[in-house]
Amino acid sequence: MNAVTDTTPAAWQDQLFDVLKRADIRQVGYVPDAGHARLIARCKADPEIRDVVLTTEEEGVALAAGAWLGGQRAALLMQSSGVGNCVNMLSLMRSCRFPMLMLVTMRGEWEEFNPWQVPMGSIVDPVLKLCDADVAKVETPDAVVPAVQNAVQLAFGGDRAAAVLLSQKLIGRKVWVK
Repeated sequence: MNAVTDTTPAAWQDQLFDVLKRADIRQVGYVPDAGHARLIARCKADPEIRDVVLTTEEEGVALAAGAWLGGQRAALLMQSSGVGNCVNMLSLMRSCRFPMLMLVTMRGEWEEFNPWQVPMGSIVDPVLKLCDADVAKVETPDAVVPAVQNAVQLAFGGDRAAAVLLSQKLIGRKVWVK
C-alpha cells in the first residue's frame, strides 16, 4: 500500500505567519479583524510572540516604537480604515526613524458591501506614501510571501515604514451578517 502525501500548499496566511517567524517578529499589535483572523490566531498560539489587542490602530505605532527600543521587532495588523486612525502617529516613525511593518487588510474595494469603508479604502496607498511608507499591494496568494519579505527587509534593514496592502480579492468577499 502506498502512503498518501499531502501536497497542498500552505494557505497564504500560514505562509505569512512563517515569514513573520523567520523575521523574528516578537510582538504583534492588532484590532480584531476577520481578514487577519487566521494570522492573529497563529500569533496568539505561539508562545514566542506577544499578541497585543489594541483599542485603536494608532496604539500599534507606539507599540512598534517601544518594541524596537526594547530590542524586539513588531508588526501592526489592521484594516484599511485603521490607516486613517494612524496618520498623526505615523509622524513619530518618520521623525524617529524606527522600523514599522504594517499588514493592512483592504476594505472599500472589490465587492464591498459597506459604503462607509470606501472613502479610506480608496486612499490608503497615497496616504501611507505621504507618511513616508513604502507600500506594496497584493492581490494573489502567490504574491504575499515575496511582498512581505520585501517589506520586512525595507522596515528592519533600513529603519523605515513598510506596508503590505492585502487586497479584498485576496481575503474574499465580506458579507453582512444579521
